[in-house]
Amino acid sequence: MQSKFITLLVMFMLGTGIMGYAQQDLKDRQKKQEKEIKAAYKKKKVSELEYNKLMREQEIIKQAMEDYAADDVWTSKEKNAIYGKLERAEKRLRKYKTNHEIY
Repeated sequence: MQSKFITLLVMFMLGTGIMGYAQQDLKDRQKKQEKEIKAAYKKKKVSELEYNKLMREQEIIKQAMEDYAADDVWTSKEKNAIYGKLERAEKRLRKYKTNHEIY
């Protein structure tokens, strides 16, 4: 009985740690993306309009992350939604950086 309890406790602690890691990983990825956008704008790889669109998208992602974190539980659906938003933002940044326009 006691060994089952200990096993259950260890599994719970590992699960909680993994969930926290996933949230932190998504937050770190969002911050990294924001830095990449600012660097691309500074190097004149994206126009001011594109920069504003990308930064607005980052604000929406941050707001969604705050909304999902409000109850301290991120469901897999919420994590997948944030992941999808980050993927689309990264794809859009890549597109804007390589559109071969000179600013």
